[in-house]
Amino acid sequence: MSHNHNTADSCCQHKHNEHQYEHHNHDSGDEHNHGGDPGAFKTYAPALVTLAMLLIGIAFDYLLKWPAFKVIRPYWYFVAYLPVGVPVLKEVWETFKAKDFFTEFSLMSIATIGAFAIGEYPEGVTVMLFYTIGELFQLAAVNRAKNNITALLDVRTNVAHVLRGNEYVTVNAQDVKPGETIQVKVGEKVPLDGSLISGASSFDTAAITGESKPRTISKGEIILAGMLNLKQVVEMVVDKAFADSTISRILEMVQNASTRKAKTELFIRRFAKIYTPIVFFLALALVSVPMLILGSNYHFQTWLYRALVFLVISCPCALVISIPLGYFGGIGASSAHGILFKGANFLDVVAKVNSVVMDKTGTLTKGVFKVQQVETSINREEFISYLAAIEAKSTHPIAKAISANAGKQVPLQVTDVLEIPGMGLSGVVDGKTVLAGNIKLLDKFQVNYKPEIANIHEGIVLLAINGQYAGHVLIADEIKDDALVAVGQLRNLGLNKLVMLSGDKTAVVAEVASKLGINTYYGDLLPGDKVKKVEELKQDKKNIVAFVGDGINDTPVLALSDVGIAMGAMGSDAAIETADVVIQTDQLTSIITAIKIAKATRKVVLQNIILAFGVKAAVLILGASGVATMWEAVFADVGVALLAILNAIRIQKMRF
Repeated sequence: MSHNHNTADSCCQHKHNEHQYEHHNHDSGDEHNHGGDPGAFKTYAPALVTLAMLLIGIAFDYLLKWPAFKVIRPYWYFVAYLPVGVPVLKEVWETFKAKDFFTEFSLMSIATIGAFAIGEYPEGVTVMLFYTIGELFQLAAVNRAKNNITALLDVRTNVAHVLRGNEYVTVNAQDVKPGETIQVKVGEKVPLDGSLISGASSFDTAAITGESKPRTISKGEIILAGMLNLKQVVEMVVDKAFADSTISRILEMVQNASTRKAKTELFIRRFAKIYTPIVFFLALALVSVPMLILGSNYHFQTWLYRALVFLVISCPCALVISIPLGYFGGIGASSAHGILFKGANFLDVVAKVNSVVMDKTGTLTKGVFKVQQVETSINREEFISYLAAIEAKSTHPIAKAISANAGKQVPLQVTDVLEIPGMGLSGVVDGKTVLAGNIKLLDKFQVNYKPEIANIHEGIVLLAINGQYAGHVLIADEIKDDALVAVGQLRNLGLNKLVMLSGDKTAVVAEVASKLGINTYYGDLLPGDKVKKVEELKQDKKNIVAFVGDGINDTPVLALSDVGIAMGAMGSDAAIETADVVIQTDQLTSIITAIKIAKATRKVVLQNIILAFGVKAAVLILGASGVATMWEAVFADVGVALLAILNAIRIQKMRF
């Protein structure tokens, strides 16, 4: 909600609010004013001075009834008005120069100046004072929401111990280049993304993933900026510059989330731009029309007072403040759970989702293949040696699983390796012709195998040596620990349209779907086939589709769906770029948390709209008929705004 008088954002933006939704400079160590500093005192001093003078004036007016006060009464209240009134009058001047005449500033200024004109001095001061207090509450609430996000995510350290020459020197993390070696001591935060080159250590990843359980990272594995080293001094090679680190990009994404407005928020802003001039002219009519109807019975001061009350009540501040704050609170609450929404608009979409499409590998399953069974007609060790030797020449996940299962083997000479797409590998191992792959590979080279092998649905790798079938291994991917619970919770939320897509064999997909209770599933799919399946779902306009994938291989589907959710995307550039919602852990139950937060945010926003419209409509009628006074008007405006703000803050206190 940056301060721009040429846009619809001009309503409800006091000058001290200009920085509320701007990008914070997170490199600074002290960017927020706290209660005891001069900045905070300067912010609150005008309201405190006005409040003190107002209370003294009311005491002289109604309690002490000091006669001499009547002489200085107008001047006293005028001076009391200045600390809170001058900033608003300045805003009126600025908006008028920008040819924006109907804002809350002009409404408040006309109402309070009018109150002074008819001698209602305490009421004029009170209206402007409470308006300012409402603005201060708004400022405090937004800062609190931003501080919550910053405390959770802005965990970067500016210091790095980099190896220069033969010693580690302490430099600014921004001065470290990719490829350099840095040291992270126990209790220190990792300053940059990189790869561990020393022994394993335990790291607290809560600031990035939301997980409280420490994670053990071993040599060669990725380590990210923001992690806290818990166990021992480690060395790592830097992979990315400071500005390109995962945590920096996540921070930028969250800070920019407020620029993507939800439809409700955009509607309210457009509504306020139309609504404000309408109520201004209605107030004008409330003064002038009775003059034509009542004739000599018309009392100008009475109808002017009613019009001024009408103006104060009609200020749209409660709506324009509390709705963006509600969405911002939702973004902050989700960040606390390691869930990053790229904008308030995606909170709205997730709240409406009724169809969830999930990728299998890496989403519902761990994406880590393991050897489950070994069948061979030759010596077992010889079989494993030949299979591991040729598979070591491939980077396929199944090949890596076989190599990991083999452990340390006597190295065999491997030459002439050829990868046959969709089938497997051929090559020469220790002078013998070796084939390793699926049934199609053995059929291609006319190698005979046991007929019952064709009925095996699991992932299978067959081995042939010198044209003779030597045996096979069964490879399987494990279902995630919380997958079954997550599917059950999705159904409890009323999401019964669950679909699983995979490039694996349909038989394998069917088995996983059966274990998880997912009725609709498709296997043997290429990326283009997954797009077609989502397109088919979206043909029914009633379906609001969320696609859950790993954010790397499923980019087209993530982009096509109504909302793309990237799972386990910690450190994945593709996920951060492509997905609309980034879940930084591998926990499927975080999807349910995201949906609950989105629904709670939408509920709070709707509550605020109903509260503001309901109270204002009732008091507007009372004000126009002369029943409501300026004091009720203050409640209808500032009181409702405060209630709406407190309701919006409530999202950050909820448990999901």
